[in-house]
Amino acid sequence: MENPFPGMNPYLEQSWRDIHHRVVTYACDQIADKLPRDLRARIDERVFVESDDQLPHSIYPDVRVVERPAWAHSGVPPGGELLAAEPLVVRIESDPVREGFIQIIEAGSGDRVITVIEFLSLSNKAAGEGQDQYRRKQRECKAAHVSLVEIDLLRAGGWVMAVPQSLAPRVYRGPYRLAVMRGWNTSSFELYRVALRERLPAIRVPLRQTDADIALELQPLIDQAYRNGVYDDIDYRRDPEPPLDAEDAAWTVALLKEKGLR
Repeated sequence: MENPFPGMNPYLEQSWRDIHHRVVTYACDQIADKLPRDLRARIDERVFVESDDQLPHSIYPDVRVVERPAWAHSGVPPGGELLAAEPLVVRIESDPVREGFIQIIEAGSGDRVITVIEFLSLSNKAAGEGQDQYRRKQRECKAAHVSLVEIDLLRAGGWVMAVPQSLAPRVYRGPYRLAVMRGWNTSSFELYRVALRERLPAIRVPLRQTDADIALELQPLIDQAYRNGVYDDIDYRRDPEPPLDAEDAAWTVALLKEKGLR
């Protein structure tokens, strides 16, 4: 089944770790075919470990229930007497988080970075090491005059775009956000309006100042991720998380009923 939404599918936000990996890969492949011969699109990644106090903000650390030894069911260990009730053991795995992003580099120049393309994740948008690293990346791009393309397709979390929220007109503040900072003009930003009910736009990706922009088509990335990830098992009878506002929620219910999914 194809993505039933004309634009971003809000139900995919709950599987963003998988979707994020997919759209970064698909976007890199799409861009590679449009670059001048001396530019390359490469996927890089940030690695960090989230602390325990970040767990409520993140979907990454796994929680698993550990199977107990057979004697635990009787409450008495071999050769010993019962001293206390036996608890259920739950372990939290704090594996390193790996977040991919795209860099456009100039071949033959020591791989000078020209443009960075970021698909934001929940770890970028919640306080903690992930957000700290992302803020540092924003500052580094600005200081090095590297163009930055920010694509925020998550309604959860705060505003972490490089452009201050106070400078963005209200119609450009949600539910999804796209912004471009050109490396040779870091004092201005290009914003794209993105609505739930509309197709995701193709955005201009700057290269060097002497190059023409290339287009990054966002809607095919989401549609391909939905199709390749086989997300046709989503239960559309329930509401997406986080909840939609009243108007978008009513529109979503009507759309899903029309398609026989609700």
